[in-house]
Amino acid sequence: MALPLIIALINSAVSIDRLAGQSRKAVYQAAQIAHGSRVLLDEITTMERSVRQALILGDASLLEGYFQAHAKFGNTAMSLSSPSLRPDQKRVLDKLTVSESAIFQQVSAARRSPEGLQEIVRDFVPLLDSARTFSSGGYALIEREVNAMQDMAGHVRSVVVWQLLALVPFAMLLALGFSVLIARPIRQIDAAIRTLGQGEFSKAVSVAGPQDLRYLGQRLDWMRRRLLELEEQKTRFLRHVSHELKTPLTAIREGADLLAEGVAGELSVQQRQIANILYTNSIQLQKRIEDLLNYSALQTEKTALVKRRESLARVVNAVLQDQNLAIMNKGLQVDLACPELMIECDQQKVSIIVDNLVSNAVKFSPSGGCIKIWANQVGELAWLDVTDAGPGVDETDWDKVFEPFYQGRRAPERHVQGTGLGLSIAREYARAHGGNIELVKQAGAGAHFRLTLPIRDPQDIHA
Repeated sequence: MALPLIIALINSAVSIDRLAGQSRKAVYQAAQIAHGSRVLLDEITTMERSVRQALILGDASLLEGYFQAHAKFGNTAMSLSSPSLRPDQKRVLDKLTVSESAIFQQVSAARRSPEGLQEIVRDFVPLLDSARTFSSGGYALIEREVNAMQDMAGHVRSVVVWQLLALVPFAMLLALGFSVLIARPIRQIDAAIRTLGQGEFSKAVSVAGPQDLRYLGQRLDWMRRRLLELEEQKTRFLRHVSHELKTPLTAIREGADLLAEGVAGELSVQQRQIANILYTNSIQLQKRIEDLLNYSALQTEKTALVKRRESLARVVNAVLQDQNLAIMNKGLQVDLACPELMIECDQQKVSIIVDNLVSNAVKFSPSGGCIKIWANQVGELAWLDVTDAGPGVDETDWDKVFEPFYQGRRAPERHVQGTGLGLSIAREYARAHGGNIELVKQAGAGAHFRLTLPIRDPQDIHA
């Protein structure tokens, strides 16, 4: 983009340098001609004076000044013939030299008889006129060179102005073209980075443009493939570990259940409490493992929905029944308003969604707090809102609460740390149904989550 401007700058510098050189040469030549013409005029005057003195005094020795002036006149005339003169000036100088040579021959012949100098003195009059004419031509030459330099300077200025008027827009067009050429691959790289940041590794990264940006796109695609491999390895690890843990955990849970029921013998009150603790925590651990399995199934896209008409109120009541023990332990109140809404859904997946929302509300609500659950129909969607009386979601967590394995900043004290997969799995199940889960941002205490599910199967609607 800078190359045209650099070329214009160099061209302008060369033109200015050429103008300066020609100006120096013209000034030197004009000054030389003006000085030489002045010397010629002075030497002719000196020669005339010497001849007149010799004529008046009748002394031929006084002609010595004439011969000295003649020699200086000849040298000056020879030096003036080298610069470039106009043809008319060249003719005047030649005529002047010829006339002076003729007078010199006459003076040389009359050295012994000064009386013969009378006629020679009159010959100096036209010689002086020719010298004055040549001197005037020298000043005319100076004026001509000055005008030529002004014309050349004006031409150079016009060339520079037109170069700027032509090259500045051209450079701007080049800048705009290169900006467009570079901006497109940069936007592609930015979109690829955003996609990778959102955990989407299935779409290949393709960047068009200059070679270095295409190479950067290739490296991003290599990173995408590497991240995809790591994600698959993580998913396989979770699936295998979860399956490996599930079998011994089932035995532990059943054993704790048998102990609590006294099948192996009557237990004391303290022993029964310990057995109940083992059984309760084994159920919690099984839920965490099931979360990992569900997340692994979501990542490998192996989930399938078995839809049928189901009452949303029945699902909510079943979940509340399962959470009843935790609700009673914390002395929570449940404000339930759920009319009979029949929806096309996978009852098991919707139960998992509602269970995650309710268990989060129980987890974050303080003892003696109130959980509000209400449902209504909005168009072709069923809305289920769940709010708690806890500290709410920190502003910095609003965009991250649905990310896998993410733990919020406002975790409750004295509570078993979860896996951070509940809301992520719940949202994926909701989206699989054609709905969604969102965090309703509100001021004050408490978190407000809204589940939206279509009343009918979207495929049936489109059909």
